[in-house]
Amino acid sequence: MPDTTYLDANELVINMGPQHPATHGVLRVKLKLDGEKVLGSEAIIGYLHRGVEKIAENRSYAQFAPYVDRMDYVAAVTNGMGYVEAVEKLLGVEVPPRAQYTRMILAELQRIASHLLWLGTHALDLGAMTPVFYTFREREEILKIMENYCGARLTTHAFRIGGLQYDLYDGFEKEVLKFCDYVGPKMDEYETLLTTNRIWLRRTKGVGVLSGEDAIALGVTGPVLRGSGVRWDIRKVQPYEAYDKVDFIVPIGEHGDTYDRYLVRMQEMRQSVRIIRQGVDRLASGPIMGKVGKIIKPPAAEVYHSIEAPKGELGYFVVSDGSTHPYRVRVRPPSFVNLQALDPMIRGHLVADVVAVIGTLDIVLGEVDR
Repeated sequence: MPDTTYLDANELVINMGPQHPATHGVLRVKLKLDGEKVLGSEAIIGYLHRGVEKIAENRSYAQFAPYVDRMDYVAAVTNGMGYVEAVEKLLGVEVPPRAQYTRMILAELQRIASHLLWLGTHALDLGAMTPVFYTFREREEILKIMENYCGARLTTHAFRIGGLQYDLYDGFEKEVLKFCDYVGPKMDEYETLLTTNRIWLRRTKGVGVLSGEDAIALGVTGPVLRGSGVRWDIRKVQPYEAYDKVDFIVPIGEHGDTYDRYLVRMQEMRQSVRIIRQGVDRLASGPIMGKVGKIIKPPAAEVYHSIEAPKGELGYFVVSDGSTHPYRVRVRPPSFVNLQALDPMIRGHLVADVVAVIGTLDIVLGEVDR
């Protein structure tokens, strides 16, 4: 932040976080204020750093897989999907169709769970208490399905290099379709509470505006990018798993403000339900693992692979030197990249709007710091 005096006003520098409940983890935001108006900011990270990428160099490819589940701990399934797909590219392994559809279904359930947690906490940050109870109620049904499938609720280690370790349990399809029937009307309830609520509109419309050009220049992805009117979704433009075999649309916003990003995520949850239904209908019998040796030893090569995680583009750059351990693993997490848009989005707004903008970015500090 430049040391500049605006309009001969006395400037105040304060710390928001890392203990602030609305920073969604251990984020410290250094704010330069003129009264309550934000003149500039600096996001200070690193309070949750665990050296995940360095750990990869001292683990085998399979041993490292559970570590990525702990980055974005709100969307562990998609973290694991991106990593195992990157290693499968190195190996040249073809994943069987049943495993592809299962992965896609679980990833979309995870997207809904992630968005539900975002919606509840974002609304709570802005003073609406009721939605957090509603969204956690629906999220619990997804966590039950995850627990029945692989025994974990939060840091869900669902996939293996080459496919799946576990086949689907009896009644999985029935439970998933039952959830789809259940959650649709609940989304209408959320919108009844918020979409036309005058307090919600005042707190979100015109707040944290990010143009499509600025969003692209800053490298932001996911709902933040699509809320700015850019129709970019890796599931569509670079399909993986079975996404090229299902029909869905990519919702976008018009104004690039906090309200548009809310609407985009609401529509994304409905599209996820649509994808899940198609996936269950096309789930055929067959093997769940491709041809992978007991010892995973890719040839010396490097690969970058990215997926559309709930928060945006999650990419893995994996370098193999021909041994059983990765030579290098580098993660491109959406929360980390999207966070750099915070400063231009909050300049000129009030301190209370900083809370709204941090919430609309939907960051998780375990992914930012790694």
